[in-house]
Amino acid sequence: MTKLCIFDLDGTVLDTVGSIAYYGNFALKMNGIEPIEVEKYKYFAGDGARTLIRRMLEHRSCYSEELHNKVFSDYNRAYDADVVCKTVIFEGLKDALDRLKTDGYHFAIVSNKPDFAAKTVTNTLWGEGYFERIVGQKEGSLLKPDPYEVLAVMKELGADAKNCIYVGDTDTDMLTGKNANLYTVGVLWGFRGREELEANGADAVVATPEELYKTIIQQKG
Repeated sequence: MTKLCIFDLDGTVLDTVGSIAYYGNFALKMNGIEPIEVEKYKYFAGDGARTLIRRMLEHRSCYSEELHNKVFSDYNRAYDADVVCKTVIFEGLKDALDRLKTDGYHFAIVSNKPDFAAKTVTNTLWGEGYFERIVGQKEGSLLKPDPYEVLAVMKELGADAKNCIYVGDTDTDMLTGKNANLYTVGVLWGFRGREELEANGADAVVATPEELYKTIIQQKG
């Protein structure tokens, strides 16, 4: 049976908060709205682009359906033009995942990020094929914490719950893992903190990629 790690993307395998904030603030400025500090975006992101934009506008107390659609369109158009802008791999993570690959693990990503952006930014920075499946949000698809996409990836790659771990950085991720009956690891280098991760079912919380490697090896071998 395949040994599989399924990862969230934003704040887990890629440091994207600078990119999300950059394009979010660009879209706000396009519509005459004051930009928002980068740290706030760690709490706006994680549940899909439409929810991101809604939270941004609610933060500025200017939400309307018409404005939401306009800012959403401006954000997506700008982001899709250069999804790699201001995005990097977290320090030490590539080494840890390379070691897991040597130990026989397979990798996939299930994200609420738009599918085009998820595939493009991951394949550009990590290399084509490093993650065997990359699943992002498509029109009509079910968003996390619904486990549908996670379970579908497990089936495609021949993994079951005993041999699969879900790794993420937000409450949405921990709930996703639990909804799929998986051992779930929260990482502290992303968008949220330990209290949120533990309150939403994290089986383990790690502060460094080295801790992530050790936790996965100790749990699944």
